[in-house]
Order: sequence, then C-alpha cells, then structure tokens
Amino acid sequence: MAVSESPPRSTCTVRIERRGGRGEAGARALERHLKGLSGIHDVAVSFRTGSATITYDDAVTSEEAIRDAVRARNVSIRDGSETDTDDVSTRSDLRREAMFVGLTLLGTVTGIVTGWLAGPSLLRWTGYGVAYVFGGWYGLKGAVETLRHRAVDIDLLMIVAALGALSIGAPFEGAMLLFLFSLSNTLQHYAIGRSRRAIKSLVEMRPDEAQVLRDGEEVTVAIDEVAVGDVFVVRPGDRIPLDGVVTSGEGTVDQASLTGESVPVPKAPGNEVFGGTINESGSLEIEVTRQAHESAISRLITMVEEAQSEKAPTQRLIDRLEQPYVLGVFGLTIAAIAIPLALGGEFTSTFYRAMTLMVAASPCAVIISTPAAVLSAIASGGRQGVLFKGGEHVETAANIDAVAFDKTGTLTRGETQLTDVFVRADLADESVTADELLSLAASVQARSEHHLARATVSEAENRTLDVPDARRFQSEAGKGVRADVAGGTIHIGNRSYVETILEEAAIEGLEPGLDRLRTLEAEGKTSVLVAREHGDDVIVLGWLAFTDTVRPGAAEMIEELRSLGVEHIVMLTGDNERVAQQIADEVGIDEVQAELLPEEKVATIEDLVERHENVAMVGDGVNDAPALATATLGIAMGGAGTDVALETADVVLMGDDIGKIPYVLGLGRRTRRTLTVNLAIAFGAIALMVGTILLRGIPLPLAVVGHEGSTVLVSLNGLRLLGFRE
Repeated sequence: MAVSESPPRSTCTVRIERRGGRGEAGARALERHLKGLSGIHDVAVSFRTGSATITYDDAVTSEEAIRDAVRARNVSIRDGSETDTDDVSTRSDLRREAMFVGLTLLGTVTGIVTGWLAGPSLLRWTGYGVAYVFGGWYGLKGAVETLRHRAVDIDLLMIVAALGALSIGAPFEGAMLLFLFSLSNTLQHYAIGRSRRAIKSLVEMRPDEAQVLRDGEEVTVAIDEVAVGDVFVVRPGDRIPLDGVVTSGEGTVDQASLTGESVPVPKAPGNEVFGGTINESGSLEIEVTRQAHESAISRLITMVEEAQSEKAPTQRLIDRLEQPYVLGVFGLTIAAIAIPLALGGEFTSTFYRAMTLMVAASPCAVIISTPAAVLSAIASGGRQGVLFKGGEHVETAANIDAVAFDKTGTLTRGETQLTDVFVRADLADESVTADELLSLAASVQARSEHHLARATVSEAENRTLDVPDARRFQSEAGKGVRADVAGGTIHIGNRSYVETILEEAAIEGLEPGLDRLRTLEAEGKTSVLVAREHGDDVIVLGWLAFTDTVRPGAAEMIEELRSLGVEHIVMLTGDNERVAQQIADEVGIDEVQAELLPEEKVATIEDLVERHENVAMVGDGVNDAPALATATLGIAMGGAGTDVALETADVVLMGDDIGKIPYVLGLGRRTRRTLTVNLAIAFGAIALMVGTILLRGIPLPLAVVGHEGSTVLVSLNGLRLLGFRE
C-alpha cells in the first residue's frame, strides 16, 4: 500500500490590533474559533503583542481566507509590515493611556478632597465621575470585547468591583481601584512595548534606498525596486541596504546588530554581506542576492514576531486556567455575599467585604508574570544575535543538563584544509604524481558538497591544476564518493567505504594504504584512500589527509556550560574516532561518538534523551537537521540567517558564535528564576490578602494597593531580563 505524503503546510503571521486589558481570554476564544476551521493545524494568538501565527494546509485554505476569518470575528488586521508609523501609533496609544490615568487621578483626588472639606456635592461627584469614566474606559472596552467572544476575564472583575463599591456608597475605593488598575495596565503595556522594541530597532536598521549602478552611474532606488543581480555601492559609514556578495572593493563591516559579532568582519570580493549592517571602512560594490523581503533582516523580523506569539508552557497553563479562575472568583464573591446575608449579616459591610475579596483574589499579577518575563527574554536574545523561535524554547533552555555537539563547523571552524597528498610508493604499472592524484580526486570531489571535497577542490585550484571532467558521480553518505574519470572509475573513501562498497581482497595496495591511514589518524588527521578501478582491477593510487582547527574559545565555552550545571557533554561526528578524540581532549568533551551516519546521530540523541531527559543538540542546521529535530532543544549555527537553520532549529545563533551557547542556557535559567519569583509574588500576594480578609478583614483601598502593586512589581521584574548579558 502506498504511503500518503504529508499535506503541504505553511505558516503565516497576521498582525492584529493590540488590545488593552490584562487577560487573553478573547485571544484564546479566537484561537479556538480558528482551530475549528478546515485546514488549520495550529494557532497562537496574542492581543498583547498584536500577532496571530497560524499553520495551515495549503491545499485546503489560504492566508487570505484566514485573514477573512479573523475579520469575521470583529478583529482588525494591521496590514503591511512593522513600520515606524505603527511604532508612532503605539507611542500615541501609550500617551493616551497615560492621559487617562492622569485624569483618573485628578478625578479621584478632587472627589476625596471635596468630601473631606465638605465642599459642593456636585464637584465631588463630578470628580468621581471623571475618575470612573477615564479609569474604567479601557477596562470596560476590553471586558465587552471579551464578552463578545463569550468569555470573561480580569477586566470584567475590576469593573464589577468598582461599580460594586460605588453602589454601596464607597466611590473613593472604586475610583482608587480604577486609577491603580489603569496605571498598572499602562505600565504593563510599556513593559511589553519595551520587549517588542527589538523588532523596531531591526526595522530602523533597514535603509529605504540603495545606490544602484545603472549604465555606470549611481542611481537612488527604493530597496523594494532593487532586483536580484543588481549592483549597488556602499561607502564608509553607510548602512548596507540588502543582502549580497561583494564584487569589488575591500573593507570591514560591523555585523554586531544582526549577528552579535563583537568585532567588525573583513570583506573582500566573494564575501557575503547582510542588509542592515554597517560598512565601516572601504568602498564596496555589492551584487544583490536576495530581494528586500527575503533578506536576513526581514526574515529575522518575521521570526521574532512569530516567536513573541508562541507561548511558553507556563504561560499556556496560566492562560488555560484564567477563565475557570475568573469564574471561580465570581463564584467566591457571590458566596461571600450570600452566606453572611443568609446568616443575618448586614448588607453594606458584607457587600464591601465581598468586593474587597474580589479585588484581592483577581489574578492580574499571575496573568502578566509570564509574558512580561518571556517576551523580554526573547527580545534580549535578539539583541545578542540569538533567536529563540518561541517562549517554549526559552523555558526548555533552562532545563538542559546534557549537550551534544556536531564537530565540523561547530566545535571546529569547518574550514578543512588538505594538508597531505601521498602517492603510493610501490605502484607497479602506474606512474602518478602528487598533482595528478590531486587532479583526479578534485575531478570527483567537484560534484560533492562535503567539507573534505571542498578542501580538495580548493587545493587543486590553488595549485592551478587542470581538472578533467567526471561522469556518473555517486555518493555514499558518510563513506565516500566515486565517478568515471579519464577512462576509469576513481573511488575516494574511508575504511567503511572500502569494506562495504569495494571487495577488499581484490584491491592492490590496500594493506599499505590502510596502514598509512591509521598513521595519519593517529596524528589527528582525517584521511581517505584514492583508488582507480579499471575493468576488474582496483588499485590504490594514494591517500589524502585533512585537518580542521578548533574554534577559538571552544574550551572556555565548554567550561562555562559546566559552571551552568550541564552534567554531560558529547561530540557527535562522522569523522574517524582518533581525530574526534583529539578534538574532544583539546576542548574537554566527556564522550565521543565517531564515524556516525546521520541516522546514527539521531539514534545517539534518542539514547541521550533517555539517559538525561533534557538534551540540547548544536549543529550547522543542514546535515544535522534530523538530530536537531530529535533533541529536546535544537541549536543551529545560523550563519546570519541560513534558511535551513531558521527552519530546523529551536534556537538560531545568527552569528555562528559558539560562545553564545552558554548565553542561551544562562538566559533560560535566569528566565526560569524570574518566573519563579514572579509567580511567588503574585500567588503570595493573593494568598496573604485573601487570608487576611477572611480572618480579620482589610479595607478595599489596601487590597487595591496590594493587588495592583504586585502586578506592577512582576512586570518590572520581568523587564529586567532585557538587560541580561552573561
């Protein structure tokens, strides 16, 4: 029976209106509605960040149909990208909220002072009227919008409590509640806005125009109108507008804002550059390789936005509990009224105490405690060239106790060099020089993307050798390659290739060849045999030896991981064991798994997960993609936005800086501690106030201060993660 293919899936991010209020009950109601539509696989909606990320089946629905479904739920869509205009709108909203807070305070003060001085009743009630209108405006609006989704949230609790206080002749308490509620809500929006400012700074990094060469003259062109293949010019101090490759000129480019690299990077013809980075010295001519919407910075903006809409496990749990918790508070309030009245209690004092209980038990601080911290952590990572693809991965990073590294391109530079070309000394009927052997090998390796193949071809180019054409190229993953060259088949491979592809007994010169391989491997070099097959004869012509160098700071990075509490560090590689062990000894690796095929790396990761539960895999995001997906946390060396890295891993190091790995785990651990503190503050304040109210009773203003004070405190504590560095 044929196996059906997985349906084609796409992901889109719809920028929706940002709404005030504390809870996300309306967002969850929209999530449930969208998930019920045909072709929708997954949905993450947040009114706080103003984004909805939807994964859907291309064959069943489309992005435009999804947008129509969102609009049908009376949710406005902000078309276009994150722009300066949108940022101005956000600042304008904050100023309006701040003005409303000020008017609420003015009205509250006017009302209470007029009452103390026995002033005109009209002035007193006018003051309270101003406080109630402006203090309750956004809360009432949010409550109504949530009710339209057939849900209840914290905003409704606050409005009911304020109106309840007013109904029993305690307008000051209600006005004070609305003032502190609106004040903390504004501070919360400011905190969330600060965490989103990473996107704003990325947008500001992207120039609007480029100096494009047309018929030998520079022409100013909007970047959206620049095509792939166009050549533009940047001078010292200019910001590079688009991704491209240097075609002329030399200089240095500051890539810190995009990749987190601490020093400028030299650029020369053939080197890649990225839009949004700064040309520090030298005039460069650059050929465009990606249009504006495909550039590394554009993709980074999209990924950060999607990450901010993806919720951490703690946040998902709290969001699920919000609705039943709010209903429970309403139930507790009704019971606090009904039971004392049934026992003969006085209505005013009973109702006042119930309103105080409602305020104290409201979970405002609990609801905001997680997003305030997680969004700040994602933004902090973005500033350091570390992209978390969702809040879930920030929390996951906190629990990692074992790390597996790919060797080539991760622990080592990945710039493998061919160091030795040996021709077999006892060839009977063959006359082959070292250059001829290298030429034959380069002919075959030119068809391969393996790092050893690239090193072989590069050395042949350096020696300006004449490389013949190869035909019928075949590759055996993790073993070797072969192709027809100059009337025979040239085989290039390791011992495993010899054992599985060739018949050992029929190979002339095999034993001295394998002896030489063992000697080279003992020296820490990766080596392969080169053999020629002609008719029924297979003859070893010689062997090639390669070396790779450890990345600077790799040993220090390993020590930092240990200081963070990582229990076990493993290196996975397809290279031979002796070479791998030498690298491992140099940097301080606990365990080496060598000569692994891609599927064997996956099996090794599965075994590590069984032993240690939470395992991070660090790789280059291409050959290691299956292992990255299998690990608890996949960390890709991103190369400033490599497509496969962005798609595969949970965390991307945009600058290929291996020193950022301790930062990833350290930020996760700091975020976990911040969440623990925030939740302790939030639940502790609720428990303390509710217990005191039930046992002794406290005035409503004190409950308001405790409730709103804890909300502001957890918001500011989460905001501290924006400054996390080490």
